[in-house]
Amino acid sequence: MSEVFNYSPEELVDLPRPQRRAQITWASEIEPEPVVWAWEDNGEGRIPSGSLSVAAGREGTGKSSFGIWLAAQIAAGALPGSFHAQPRRVFYVAVEDSWKHTLVPRLIAAGADRSMVGRFEVVNDIDEQVEMSLPADNNLLEEAIVQNDVGLVVIDPLMSVIGARIDTHREREVRTALDPLARIADRTGAVVLGIAHFNKSSSGDPASLITGSGAFKNVPRSVFGFARDEDDENGGRILSQVKNSLGRDDLPNLAYRIDSALVETPKGPAVTGRFTLLGESDKSVSDVLRAGFSGDAEDRNEAQQFVLDYLLERTPPEAPAGDVLKAGRAAGFSDQSSKDARRRSKNPRILSAKSDFGGGWVWQVSTQGGTEGSEGVRDQDSATTATYAPPSPDPAPQKQGRDTTCAACGNVLHQGSCVRCQVEGRRSA
Repeated sequence: MSEVFNYSPEELVDLPRPQRRAQITWASEIEPEPVVWAWEDNGEGRIPSGSLSVAAGREGTGKSSFGIWLAAQIAAGALPGSFHAQPRRVFYVAVEDSWKHTLVPRLIAAGADRSMVGRFEVVNDIDEQVEMSLPADNNLLEEAIVQNDVGLVVIDPLMSVIGARIDTHREREVRTALDPLARIADRTGAVVLGIAHFNKSSSGDPASLITGSGAFKNVPRSVFGFARDEDDENGGRILSQVKNSLGRDDLPNLAYRIDSALVETPKGPAVTGRFTLLGESDKSVSDVLRAGFSGDAEDRNEAQQFVLDYLLERTPPEAPAGDVLKAGRAAGFSDQSSKDARRRSKNPRILSAKSDFGGGWVWQVSTQGGTEGSEGVRDQDSATTATYAPPSPDPAPQKQGRDTTCAACGNVLHQGSCVRCQVEGRRSA
């Protein structure tokens, strides 16, 4: 077996290299060729043959299920494009998922010919399995692709096979792994699909959210973004072509769904997911991402609206953080969803502050437009400060009636004004 090496970019510079010389080829000597598309959608290309592609999204959006779907299509020769009616073998590199519990059931649910899908692994000279590492294992991968007539290699996740000594946040270093991988795809004609994750930043640009250096979006010829549409009651999701270097950059967005599938195994039934394309969508992944952190009432997601409504029902509009989280759990939101909703709030801001010296944390609706980082009370989550002027307590409890409730919305007035109407831009009465 081939010996596995894992050199850092600095060590690679010091290795003996062949003598270098200049080579010039005039453009007139190069015959032009049309782009060959491995995946065509209604006559338009989405994934070029012989290229590196990336599918990226947050956890749970179904990007790995897309990799299984693509594998099943190419193994069957069913994908519209250059592999249509020409079944090709598939290599699957899975670092995080179990083959017997996750990947094989998914392949069965997708209708894949499992004899055409191979688990690609690297072993040492005593047959011990070792982690695949790029660029050290480039030759092993390329030789196996050629010998087995492979049309697709799925690496899930792509970040996991980058050499341990490569800083995945430095573009120049990451390119020492990805540029050769792209050249392997070009020489063999196979598609290499890398699965990637989004980071936790708030942005409407899917490409900018891919975890790691810019190389993960700059080197691939095609990049797909995946997102779950929280407004879709049927669990619908969106796939957008974020990058298409060799084709149209305005291709239609696609709707898809992850259906539950029951797969029979020798040891009993297994429940898994199946990627199902539903057709074109009028929403994009960018639309879904922007809606997730927008502070406008019309774009506010369910968790944000719940937290805001819960606080606005109180006078003053504040409540202990623990009470809000408890109410959120009762309404079906995880603690993290409620905390994220508070952090994303912009108009109005929902601030987290100490109720008094030694007291607990309180979430408060601010109508002052304050932002975290200004002088004021200390914020629980960001460990910065936030502007908030807590209202002075009412001199005495008031009974609810015409003089103590807002005629516009019915909310209890605080010091003669309605906080809800101020927040939502209405004129209180």
